[in-house]
Amino acid sequence: MRPATRRGYRPSADVGLAGFQKFELGRQVVYLRRDLAFRAPAIVASLSRVHSGQGKGNRSSGVPLTLEDGSELFARISRRGGLIRLILKDLYLGMRARPVRELGITAEARRRGIPVAEPIGAMVEWVTPILYRGLFLTRALPGMTLWEFLCTDDDALVRAHVVEQARKAIDTMHGKGLFHADLNLHNLFVTTAHESFAIAILDLDRAHLWPGALPPRMRVQNLARLRRSAQKLDPSGRYLDPRALESLTRR
Repeated sequence: MRPATRRGYRPSADVGLAGFQKFELGRQVVYLRRDLAFRAPAIVASLSRVHSGQGKGNRSSGVPLTLEDGSELFARISRRGGLIRLILKDLYLGMRARPVRELGITAEARRRGIPVAEPIGAMVEWVTPILYRGLFLTRALPGMTLWEFLCTDDDALVRAHVVEQARKAIDTMHGKGLFHADLNLHNLFVTTAHESFAIAILDLDRAHLWPGALPPRMRVQNLARLRRSAQKLDPSGRYLDPRALESLTRR
């Protein structure tokens, strides 16, 4: 993505995402939290460089950003999975960009009290009217994915506590109407809160929100997806034994 300049970088009309401002610069469209809109040029200049670096995390799509004032953000580049990644890599088709949709869902999920990373904004570059690449921006979280944590911490009591916290986060997600669609051990994130552990739910680009609690059949789908993820990553149960797996994924 090409860097933006201060001149010509102007806000346009509200796009209906409460609390966020839309900016346009040529083929680039950026959405930022309104209280950070005054810093749009600096943030966009940083975002415009993320494609040149090596990403981290699942699909190497995550890029940490540190602004001049020391603020730490995290940009996740939209990247394809499966065989289609060999052809399209980071290109998507559609009239509404997935990072923008994720921004709205994540902001509403956070408003409902679901433990998600704090959404900051999204950036889209339109290659054609229906072909784009994009990224999603959050406040940086210290910690690691649940899978990384399970592979790292060898204290059975601590691991059991973290698994319990993960299940509580999932129950909150279900009770407040969020269907994840791709729940796995990579997008449950272990962080610290008041000298203890907490779980944040990440990657809501395929998620859906319901007005009330999630219907039982959709809860089952989320948990089944999580169980398949665990069994694929840890088929022998070395890091997540049968009891822990049952605790995490029981219906």
